[in-house]
Amino acid sequence: MMELYLYNTLKRKKEVFKPIKENEVGMYSCGPTVYWYQHIGNLRAYIFADILKRVLMYKGYKVKHIINITDVGHLTSDADSGEDKIELAVKREHKTAQEIASYYFNVFHEDFKKLNILEPTKWVKATEHIKEQIELIKKLEEKGYTYKTKDGIYFDSSKFKDYGKLAGLKIEGLKAGKRIAIGEKKNKTDFALWKFSEEPGKRQQEWDSPWGIGYPGWHIECSAMSMKYLGEHFDIHTGGQDHIPVHHTNEIAQSEAATGKKFVNYWLHEAFLLFKGKKVSKSTGGLYTLSELEKIGYKPMHFRYLCLLTHYRKPLNFSLENLDSAKQAFERLNNKIIEIKKISHKGKDKTEEYKLAFEKEIYDDLNTPKAVQILWKVLEDYTFSSNQKIKLLEKFDEVFGLGISEMEEKIIILPPEIEKMINEREKLRQEKKWAEADILRQRIKEKGYLIQDIPEGTKVVKI
Repeated sequence: MMELYLYNTLKRKKEVFKPIKENEVGMYSCGPTVYWYQHIGNLRAYIFADILKRVLMYKGYKVKHIINITDVGHLTSDADSGEDKIELAVKREHKTAQEIASYYFNVFHEDFKKLNILEPTKWVKATEHIKEQIELIKKLEEKGYTYKTKDGIYFDSSKFKDYGKLAGLKIEGLKAGKRIAIGEKKNKTDFALWKFSEEPGKRQQEWDSPWGIGYPGWHIECSAMSMKYLGEHFDIHTGGQDHIPVHHTNEIAQSEAATGKKFVNYWLHEAFLLFKGKKVSKSTGGLYTLSELEKIGYKPMHFRYLCLLTHYRKPLNFSLENLDSAKQAFERLNNKIIEIKKISHKGKDKTEEYKLAFEKEIYDDLNTPKAVQILWKVLEDYTFSSNQKIKLLEKFDEVFGLGISEMEEKIIILPPEIEKMINEREKLRQEKKWAEADILRQRIKEKGYLIQDIPEGTKVVKI
């Protein structure tokens, strides 16, 4: 059987994947901070994790997948300063923290479903695991890894021998500055485990603890929740490349310091989504939400297809032009699948040949761009039996998640106005008034309907 190779950020190389338990995989993905809408750069991370999960399932593994919901503790700065993002949203929208978190999670969850991303085994909220986070901090305190400042309980990174191993950080070379504030911290890389409320009773979300009233640090949340559901040592942790130097580095330090065990075997990170050559941000632009793309004529599957065309470890250059190309390719794929399903064609059974080629690519660190090329080779191979072809394409789609099995010809009920225009165009064609017919065809397209002239007559597709 072909082996699965994954690029492990911790080792900086591709490694053969070997689960801790035979045929079972424990996987944790850093989830959304639910204070605002998730943009398409955020959503790429979940499509990547979904492809990874689908490949593991395709290979026969049972996957226990946990995704967290950060609904407290994520500050506006990674350096333990600034305001809690949820509390800021409370001030902005004059709602409760629970209402804010619930609303933005529901919007995100709708996007998640629209993109055909498989549900995790469990969604876990930080606010529902305060007890576990306090217990983990107490363990670190007992082992001498913590100290107290006026604003919280901090992890002493100098006491953890391999701090920074994930990111390859040279700790002595780090300088205090905009992102690394010293304050009362003993070391530049120390981080908050528990933050004290400046004025108890003012925050909407705060809890009592052995150290005083406050709330957990962002990093401790993921360690406590992942270990509760997957154990102190589990297989895979995913996230964006921006998590490597701070969030995931701190997760490893506090988890391994508390347990004395290796935390995670394989760390996988997806690269940024770029807009005009830069990471999507307020300053560079490109912060589209999925709903905004839908409003201007794109389906969620167009964006999913676009993500498949770039390897997850490479930056994805996003533009509406690139999305247009992905849209056209996806719609062509959709039409070809419908065509193959309608016409039974006898030919060779090339299932094994193409299946091996496909698996070679997906088992090589999830090489979806090459796997998509195999998909198109299958589609365009007219010597391949249509019945066997569809079965194989549906098998491939267990990884791609493009909804191939649901691709069917849809009955379109045309508005009277469009029907009238189509009839007028047909009359012009019969009179050989081609230029006028083309003008009418363009007007029909502008109203959202594409006219296709085929040997059997005229076909209308809603776009």
